[in-house]
Amino acid sequence: MTSLAKDVRLHIRCDQEIRRLLDKAAAYAHMSVSEFVLRNAVEQAQSVVQAHEAITLSHDDFAAFLHALDAPAQANPALQRAFARHAKYAQ
Repeated sequence: MTSLAKDVRLHIRCDQEIRRLLDKAAAYAHMSVSEFVLRNAVEQAQSVVQAHEAITLSHDDFAAFLHALDAPAQANPALQRAFARHAKYAQ
């Protein structure tokens, strides 16, 4: 995590049992509860965003993707009409 100035607050509520657990975990990790919660929340958030925004392909699928980029399919009539409409309105 970067060490930029922290100027935005995040307020969360939890029950006493969860607070005791967070206090204990933060103490074991030698950090404040805020730092512990923030660090773990950021790691989880990065993981969730990565899972939704990244595409992982097998070797064969990646080869097929590269082949499709190198040899694009021929334009069908609907695509040709769309290109013509775009050219007409882009002038």
